[in-house]
Amino acid sequence: MAEARTRTAVLISGRGSNLAVLIAAAADAQFPAEIAFVLSDRADAKGLGLARDHGIPTAVIDKATHGTKAEMEAAFDAALRDAGTELICLAGFMRILSAPFVDSWRDRILNIHPSLLPLFPGLKTHERALEAGVRIHGATVHFVRAEMDAGPIVTQGAVPVLDDDTPDTLADRVLGVEHRIFPLALDLVASGRASVKGERVIIDGAAMAPDAALLSPPD
Repeated sequence: MAEARTRTAVLISGRGSNLAVLIAAAADAQFPAEIAFVLSDRADAKGLGLARDHGIPTAVIDKATHGTKAEMEAAFDAALRDAGTELICLAGFMRILSAPFVDSWRDRILNIHPSLLPLFPGLKTHERALEAGVRIHGATVHFVRAEMDAGPIVTQGAVPVLDDDTPDTLADRVLGVEHRIFPLALDLVASGRASVKGERVIIDGAAMAPDAALLSPPD
C-alpha cells in the first residue's frame, strides 16, 4: 500500500503561479504532499480555475459573505478542517492572518515572500531592494508566525541585482526562484525532513542530496 501523502491546502488571492508549480510537483506520485484543497478570499482569483482544471476542490470565503476578520477566519478554519488539511501553503494570499488563527495551525503554515527575509518584509519588496542598493535579492519560504513575514526559514533563493534592473525585471527573476524553492520547501516539510526546533528549521542532512542547495543561484 502506498504511503499516505500530506494533505495540503493552498490559499490564494490571485493568478496562482506558485499554486501551479505546487500542483505540478505534487503530480509526481512520489512527492510527499498532495494538493487537496484550494481556498481563496476572492471569487475572481484566476488560480481557482487552475485548481478546478486539475480536479482539486475549491472554496471562496470573502468579505461579501463574512464581514469581519474573525468571521472570515472562522470560516477558513472550518473549511480547512472539513477538507482534512494537514498543511497549509500561502501562495500569494494577500491577507494577514490573526494570531489565534496562526497559533491554531502553528508549524503547519508555509508562506512564500519575495525577499530574503528578514530583509524587506511587507509590500513593494523589489522597489525597496533597488532603493536600498542591495546586490542580492531573492525569495523566502518560512513557517508563519503572528508577526508579518516572520517565522523560521525553510528555503531561500537568491538572484543578483543588476545595474539596469527595474522593479518589474527584478520581480520576474525572483518569481523564477520562488517557483523552485516553494516545491522544495513543501517536499522537505511534508516528508518530515525539515522540522522546527525553537525558532529555527533543522533539515535532515542525511536525507538531502549533497548538491541540493537551499540558496539557489539563478539559472
